[in-house]
Amino acid sequence: MTQDMEESADTFGDINLTLGMLNMEDNMSKEDIYSHLTSIIQNTDILDDAIVQRLIYYASKDMRDTNILRETRMLAGEVLVSLAAHDFNSVMYEVQSNFRILELPNEFIVLALAELATSYVSQSIPFMMMTLLTMQTMLRLAEEERMKGVFCIALEKFSKAIYKYVNHWRDFPYPRLDANRLSDKIFMLFRYIMEKWAPVTSPVQTLAIVKAHGPTVSLLLHREDLCEYALDQVPWLLNQYKDKEIDFHVTQSLKQILTAVVLYDAALPKGLRKTIFINLLHQVCRVSEPPVKENEIEASSCFLILAHSNPADLMEFFDEQLRNNNETFRTGILTLLRSAINAEEPKLRDYITSIERTVKVVMGDLSIKVRNSTLLLIQTMCEKCYIEAREGWPLIDYIFSQFAMSNKNLEKPMKPNSHEDEKGEKSVRELSLEVLKTLDPLVTGMPQVLWPRILTFVVPAEYTGTLDYLFNIIRSLIMAEERKKNNAQESTALVISTGAVKLPSPQQLLARLLVISMLASLGKLCGAGAIGLLKILPEIIHPKLVDLWKTRLPELLQPLEGKNTSIVLWETMLLQLLKESLWKISDIAWTIQLSQDFNQQMNSYSNTSLEKKFLWKALGTTLASCQDTDFVSSQIKEFLIAPNQLGDQRQGITSILGYCAETHLDTVLKVLKTFQDREKFFMNRCKGIFSGKKSLTKTDVMVIYGAVALHAPKGQLLTRLDQDIVSQVLFLYGQCSQVLGMSVMNKDMDLQMSFTRSITEIGIAVQDAEDQGFKFSYKEVLLGYMLDFIRDEPLDSLASPVRWKALIAIRYLSKLKPQLSLNDHLNILEETIRRLLPLPPLEKLKDEGETDKDKEHINFLYERSMDALGRLLRTMMWDNVKAEDCQEMFNLLRMWLVSQKDWERERAFQITAQVLTNDVEAPEHFKIGSLLGLLAPHSCDTLPTIRQAAASSTIGLFCIKGIHPEVERLQDLQEGLQCDDVQVQIKISSKIAKIVSKLIPNEEILMFLEETLDGLETLNPTCTKACGIWMVAALKEQGAALEEQLLEILNMIYYHMPVLRQKEESFQFMLEAISQIASFHMDAVVANLLQKPLPFDRDTKTLWKALAENTASSGKLLRALTDKLENELEDDVAGLEAISVACAMYEVVSAGTPVTSLYPEVFTLLLKLVSCTLGQKMPTSTFSRRRRVMPQGERQQTADPCRLSVTTLKCVQAQAMKEGLAKESDEGDNLWTLLSSPSTHHVGVCALARSMALWQHGVILDIMEQLFASLTSSSENYRITGTAFFSELMKEPILWKHGNLREVLILMDQSAWDSNAILRQMAIRGLGNTTSGAPHKVKKHKQIILESIIRGLYHLARTEVVCESLKALKKILELLTDRDVSFYFKEIVLQTRTFFEDEQDDVRLTAIFLFENLASLTGRRWKIFFAEEIKKSMISFLLHLWDPNPKIGAAKRNQEILWILYTHSFTFFSSNWEMIRSAAVKLTDAIVLNLTNQYVQLLDKEQLTTRLQALRQDPCISVQRAAEAALQTLLRRCREISILL
Repeated sequence: MTQDMEESADTFGDINLTLGMLNMEDNMSKEDIYSHLTSIIQNTDILDDAIVQRLIYYASKDMRDTNILRETRMLAGEVLVSLAAHDFNSVMYEVQSNFRILELPNEFIVLALAELATSYVSQSIPFMMMTLLTMQTMLRLAEEERMKGVFCIALEKFSKAIYKYVNHWRDFPYPRLDANRLSDKIFMLFRYIMEKWAPVTSPVQTLAIVKAHGPTVSLLLHREDLCEYALDQVPWLLNQYKDKEIDFHVTQSLKQILTAVVLYDAALPKGLRKTIFINLLHQVCRVSEPPVKENEIEASSCFLILAHSNPADLMEFFDEQLRNNNETFRTGILTLLRSAINAEEPKLRDYITSIERTVKVVMGDLSIKVRNSTLLLIQTMCEKCYIEAREGWPLIDYIFSQFAMSNKNLEKPMKPNSHEDEKGEKSVRELSLEVLKTLDPLVTGMPQVLWPRILTFVVPAEYTGTLDYLFNIIRSLIMAEERKKNNAQESTALVISTGAVKLPSPQQLLARLLVISMLASLGKLCGAGAIGLLKILPEIIHPKLVDLWKTRLPELLQPLEGKNTSIVLWETMLLQLLKESLWKISDIAWTIQLSQDFNQQMNSYSNTSLEKKFLWKALGTTLASCQDTDFVSSQIKEFLIAPNQLGDQRQGITSILGYCAETHLDTVLKVLKTFQDREKFFMNRCKGIFSGKKSLTKTDVMVIYGAVALHAPKGQLLTRLDQDIVSQVLFLYGQCSQVLGMSVMNKDMDLQMSFTRSITEIGIAVQDAEDQGFKFSYKEVLLGYMLDFIRDEPLDSLASPVRWKALIAIRYLSKLKPQLSLNDHLNILEETIRRLLPLPPLEKLKDEGETDKDKEHINFLYERSMDALGRLLRTMMWDNVKAEDCQEMFNLLRMWLVSQKDWERERAFQITAQVLTNDVEAPEHFKIGSLLGLLAPHSCDTLPTIRQAAASSTIGLFCIKGIHPEVERLQDLQEGLQCDDVQVQIKISSKIAKIVSKLIPNEEILMFLEETLDGLETLNPTCTKACGIWMVAALKEQGAALEEQLLEILNMIYYHMPVLRQKEESFQFMLEAISQIASFHMDAVVANLLQKPLPFDRDTKTLWKALAENTASSGKLLRALTDKLENELEDDVAGLEAISVACAMYEVVSAGTPVTSLYPEVFTLLLKLVSCTLGQKMPTSTFSRRRRVMPQGERQQTADPCRLSVTTLKCVQAQAMKEGLAKESDEGDNLWTLLSSPSTHHVGVCALARSMALWQHGVILDIMEQLFASLTSSSENYRITGTAFFSELMKEPILWKHGNLREVLILMDQSAWDSNAILRQMAIRGLGNTTSGAPHKVKKHKQIILESIIRGLYHLARTEVVCESLKALKKILELLTDRDVSFYFKEIVLQTRTFFEDEQDDVRLTAIFLFENLASLTGRRWKIFFAEEIKKSMISFLLHLWDPNPKIGAAKRNQEILWILYTHSFTFFSSNWEMIRSAAVKLTDAIVLNLTNQYVQLLDKEQLTTRLQALRQDPCISVQRAAEAALQTLLRRCREISILL
């Protein structure tokens, strides 16, 4: 509610604003303002009274203002009229106030009154009398045309309003007014205008009067006293038919008058009626120019009104006009009649006969327009039941005759510029069919018109095009009659006499319907209609057929339900129905008449039509069913003598005699022989051509013999075959091949084709006879003829069908006995293949054709020839019971299947697909493996046809073996091979391979693989890829079962490697195949590969890497190699096999194979192998016999077992470092040099042990466990290796914690006494390193350890042992107390002193370091002894302070020994010998310089300074200098201490 109020307020505000704008003097904007106001007023239900009054004021003022534009005044008038919806009285008052007596008003006032009268009839009528009276005083004042026109408009509007009131006064809300008073005023106004204005007026004024004329006269007609006057004014109106612009309004006014005449039942004078008829007809049928559509429609409506009021006069007028032979009038009248009938005027139905007779008047008219109009009228008459039995049949006949006439006219040669005629005839034909299509034969009266005369159109050929609808009409009539028979005692629907119409005979109907039924196989409606009619017409055809057809025809119709059936099958079924029907009738005369009717209908069909071909066969079948042999014989003779009556004489006579021979073989052969013996007639096969006479030739007779053999009864054929048929064919062919009595190779294609056809049919006949004991004596001769025909065909073109037909003949002949040998089969197939597959590409063959039809024919021959070759190969192959023979025959296609020419491959594959599909069953033991490998990869070939055929062949291979894969899924995948995307093809081929590979018989895998390997070498890239995919797929699916064939497979692969290496992608597939085999049989593959000679060649290395790169099997591969190496080193002896394993491991690990899981085992085995091959020179095996291609400059290297082993170990360590299992060695790459040299091997092993990652202690523990056996190995080298390795591990506490190093310690202690110096050295090192790893063990076993190590000090021959012992003692003594070593102290000191002067720096250095340790272990017991030993070694100590080896000098700086020397040096400061004083000062200087800061702080600096100051005053210059230098050294050391502090 609130929203409505808001909208109302907005509207009022908008109007107020607009009203304010109307006060402005801008007249230009008022047009927009009034347009806007009109919209507001018309869309607003309620307006404020004040606003309405203001709007009325402004609108009225502007409407009358002559200074304003006319358009604006018109809009103001529209606003004023619109306001009447809100306040009619105010608006009427405003208008009437400006509409005054005897005063010429403003034109817009008059128009406003007229619009008010039209828009508001009910409100205006009370004011109408006043308005008319006032207007009556104004007419004589109007002089301008515009004003006169306005008054005419007002008269028109006022008349319409009063007319409405007169006819509907009951609907008005006030008491009835006197309408006569109003009509009186209208009459006076109209009379004045007609008398004063109409005679002398302009065209514009005339149009206004015409518009007012109709409504005014219509109003006056309700008054009897004014009716005559009103009708007298009609001729004036009719006289205004002059101009197109006025004609429509004239007709419109006339229509209003005619409507009023009917309404008020006024009588039109006859003369006036005819005048109206004529004028209206001219409006519909303008001759000079086409009528205006609106005017034509109005005029037609007038005729409909006249048909209601005066049907008799109208029909009389139409009949009169139709006889004038005017095309336009005829067309118009026929159209008007059609409209009248469509309007279903009841009175017109009484004149049906008149209408029919009227139509008959124009039936002879040849005008296209008249014919079309007549057909349309007949169509409407049929729809509206305007056809009656007595006069109606000619109209039905007219429909069919027009169809026939148009067809006939279209068949005639058209004259130039006759396109319109052709178009017109086509329209007549189409309209005729449309009329028949819409014809309802069951409407009232129609059955009596149609039946049975409608049957006359069934047989004549000219009505063939109407059969679709004709059969529907007949069927509807008969079925309706059947329904009536079931519901009533007697039917009266179809009993009308036929009169003069001659109905077809039953034989004619049967012949026609049977032939037309043949078209049902093509899906044509007339064919189905014909067979449907036969189903319901048995009584009409022959009473005996009722029961037979009742059962047989429904069966016959079943194949047609929902789809087209096979032409051959349908033809056979129809002919069988004919046979059974004739047998059932069993009437010789009836059958003879049927054969004659068949013959009479021969010209009804074209020679190439399906109907004609069936007609010949039906005629032959009828003759075969005829028991009168004399009649049959006479008929055959007649056809042989005058074959031209059959149309195509060869086909016709062949079909007739062939089917006739089914029953009358003897008669046919006898007549043929008699005809053949007539020498004069049959002199020359070309006689008919030269003489112009159409007669049979020898070639025709050859074909007839073939057809006779084909249809002859099987029981009679074989006895007559050789003598009466084949010999005659050969005789005739021989005669045709002679020139001047000499036989030559005849190039007559027709002769060859006829001979071939005859032989083919004879072969089929013999085969169908199914007599296993019969041997065809002419088989070899006839095969020779056929092969000769094929050989003579050119290899660069395909213009004749001889090749195709000869292949068919060979196929049928090959099946006959006696059986051909394998060589015969191979020779025939090779010859036929060789003469067909090498033909040029199809497009090139088609280019030889000059027209499109020629090209289509070549394409047809190509397809049929290939199909025939495929069928021949299929027949010869699968009819053979030996699998080997089948393989031999199939091998003939091999070279074509891999041809470099796409088109040759395409043909070969299409033939192969044909051979391998369609439910073929292969002989037992037929091998498919090789064929599968040959065909399957081509599923990725270049052409989609090849790909499809390859896939079909692949599926077919399994089906012929009785193996049925997922056929539907495979066929779906096969469809995808149409795609040109190579990746899609590969993907689909891979899916197919995955499905079918598992079905390949295991024993045929080897053949399959061999074929695919060959394909990898020779096929194009995409097929090569497919080869690889199929090979890998087969190995993946069946690899587990290939153990027995493994060696052969591997050798086969190795054989192909040198060639495949040159093709990267093929080589990769081969490597993948090896990997796939290895995934199932790793040990066998490894063993096979390890037999390759050392060093491995490139191919072998590649294979190892390929196996390693297969993530699925790389772990198994390394495991297998590890186990193999372990077996080979079981006795701690390395043979050639172990080296091979190491080399293989190198290739595997270098390819990135993870070693984590096997690292401990692999590491220890390789270390063992290095140890066992140390220093060996092992001969390698002989080179492989396979050719090796080595790059230029490459030489064969001599095998070094230890180097190969070390290289592998290095590779494993590198991989271990990547995996975090080891770390970089402190020796770097030198480690591997050390390892491979016998003299440094132990050093390398130690460095290797140090590179172990301690954080992987679990790995190291596994290595220790694996390597523990080395400590007791029978191989000295291996013991050294193990001892060296463990000697480094002994210093790791974590390994002591988790490992079994206690036993190692015991074994090392034993080895420390070994005779081998290196072994002793490594053992002693291990004992020494135990101090870091397990100090508690050292303390626990100190006696054993010390004895073993001290023992090493006496091994003077090998300083390495001594040095190692000294180092070990130093480490051990650091853990022990003086009491622990008290027993060994003296021996150690004495033995250590002996090495102070050793030549080896390392020994001297170690001895000095050990002596330092001994200084801290003197204790009370050995303190004096040790001091004495120091004194004995004083000179050595002093001298070695300046040892060339700085390390030794530094070692001599033992603080305790230096301190002892320092305390003893003061006594020599006061020596009498200046040299002694100088040396003592220098010794003190050196001691101060080498003391640590701790010992410097202990010095008595004051005492030392005092003594050195005193010596600066020594008389000896050398002492002074030495004292000065010592003093400076002391001061510098003291400053260092102060800085540090």
